[in-house]
Parts: sequence; structure tokens; C-alpha cells
Amino acid sequence: MRGQILGVDVRTGEGLVSGQDGQRYRFAPEDWAHRGEPVIGAEVDFETADDRALSVFPLPSAATPGPRRAVPTAVTASGAAAGLASDRNKYVAALIAFLIGTLGIHRFYLGRIGSGIVMLVLSITLVGLAITIPWAFIDMIRYLMMSDEEFATRYPRG
Repeated sequence: MRGQILGVDVRTGEGLVSGQDGQRYRFAPEDWAHRGEPVIGAEVDFETADDRALSVFPLPSAATPGPRRAVPTAVTASGAAAGLASDRNKYVAALIAFLIGTLGIHRFYLGRIGSGIVMLVLSITLVGLAITIPWAFIDMIRYLMMSDEEFATRYPRG
């Protein structure tokens, strides 16, 4: 059967395909039978078993969207796709990195506790400050340059 990918949960790799028959089928990472990752909107060919899509292959066609990252999407119990936008804001993260980034507070804000602790400990000494000042500045620039989709994928809801 042929269909289109409706959503992919980037954490689990599970996804949802809309078949030509109007039904929705779930698939797991082991059902994706192609190199790379499934892309939302891609036309696919697959086999069905109950409400499952098996051996899911992308179709090589001009209608397939270009290379773009999958927006984090969860598949709810009812089979509907629900967006998983980040509960964090890239502009807030960039502002925190600019104002008090040497302490690693922006890392804590984004759920990166380990690197936040490293930055906090390093900021105690002058040598450590020489490391954390550019680190925080680079983080700030990265957050501002990142697309909203990439930011939401990288820093999902906590």
C-alpha cells in the first residue's frame, strides 16, 4: 500500500502513516526499511498488518519533500499525531547565555544539567572563565541561528 508519513516521535522513532485507504497505521523504528530517518510528508510504500505499517520504504518521486528535519511528533493512543513543541524558548535561552552564561544557567534552563554543572564549576576560576565566556557566547549564537523546528527537536519538553 502507499501512503504519507504524518508524524514521527524523534525520541522513540515511532511514527504514523496515512494509507491510501484512509486508515492510519503505526510503525516502529524496526519497520523503517531504508537508510536515514523518516521525514514528515514523505510518500511511502508499506505492508499492513492490522493497524501496523511494516517494511516502510520512501518512494523516489519528485513529490517527495526535500531534505528537512522531522518535527517532533507523538502518536497518541487514538492514533492521532500531536505536536511536541518545546516548552523552552530559544530567545530566552540566548538572553540567559548572554547575561549569565558563564555560570551555565542557560544549560540548566534547556535541561542540559551535566554541562551546566561543568560550566558552573569552571566559572569559579579565571582559567575556567576563559573557557566559559566563549562557550556561553557560542551557545547564544547557536540558539539564535537555530530554526524553531531544530530547537524544538534538540530541546524537547522536559
